[in-house]
Amino acid sequence: MTTDHVIVTDVERADAATIGALAVHGVATVHEAMGRTGLVGPSLRPIQEGARIAGSAVTVLCWPGDNLMIHAAVEQCRPGDILVVTTASPSLDGSFGELFATALQHRGVLGLVTTGGVRDVVDLRAMGFHVWAGAVNAQGTVKVTAGSVNVPITVGGTIVRAGDIIVADDDGVLCVPRGDADAVLAASDARVEREAASRAAYQSGQLSLDRNNLRGVLADLGVRYIPQTEYDSV
Repeated sequence: MTTDHVIVTDVERADAATIGALAVHGVATVHEAMGRTGLVGPSLRPIQEGARIAGSAVTVLCWPGDNLMIHAAVEQCRPGDILVVTTASPSLDGSFGELFATALQHRGVLGLVTTGGVRDVVDLRAMGFHVWAGAVNAQGTVKVTAGSVNVPITVGGTIVRAGDIIVADDDGVLCVPRGDADAVLAASDARVEREAASRAAYQSGQLSLDRNNLRGVLADLGVRYIPQTEYDSV
C-alpha cells in the first residue's frame, strides 16, 4: 500500500543483544564484515568524540526547513532506538536541538542521525545525547508541512528502513538491515578473531606483506625492489 503521509506504528526491532554486540564491534569492523556495504557516506559527522552506539532506526522524512515530523516521531521511539532523519530535498537547517534531545533521552533514545543540521551542540554534548549530522546550523525551522515516520528513507545513498540497526561512532554511520543482523554479527565476530590473530603476529614482528601474501601481488603488478644507487642512476 502506498500513501503520501503516514506514521507507521509497532515497528519490529532486532534482538537487543545482537544490537549491543554490533555496537561493541563498531562501524569499520561491521562495514568490512558486510562486504564493505551499508555506510551512509562521509557527509554525516559526529558532534562529539568517543561515542560508539547501535540501535533500532526510527525513520523520519521531513519537508526542508520543517521539523513537524520529528515532533510526531518522538511518540514512536522506544528505549534503545536511534532517530534517523532526512528531508524530501537537501536541507541543512537546524531542525533539531536540546529540547528534542531532552524528550528523546527521557524515552531512552540513544542518539540522532540526520542529513540536516543541528543546533544547541554545547547542550547536546553536555547531556550526552549523541548526534551525527550533516551540519551544525542555528537556522530555525517551521512546523507546517506533512511528512512520514517509519517509512524507508535514503541517507547518503543508503536505504534505511524502520527497525534496521544503525551503528555509529567516530568513523561514521552504518545501516545493517534488520533481517541480516544475525549473519552480520557472526561475520563481525569472525573478523574480530582474524584481526586479533593478525595483531598478535604484527606485535611479534611479522610483516603484513607476508601475512597477507602480498609480495606476489606486487610482483604481478610489476613492482620491483632496487637499491638506491640504481634508482639514482635512472
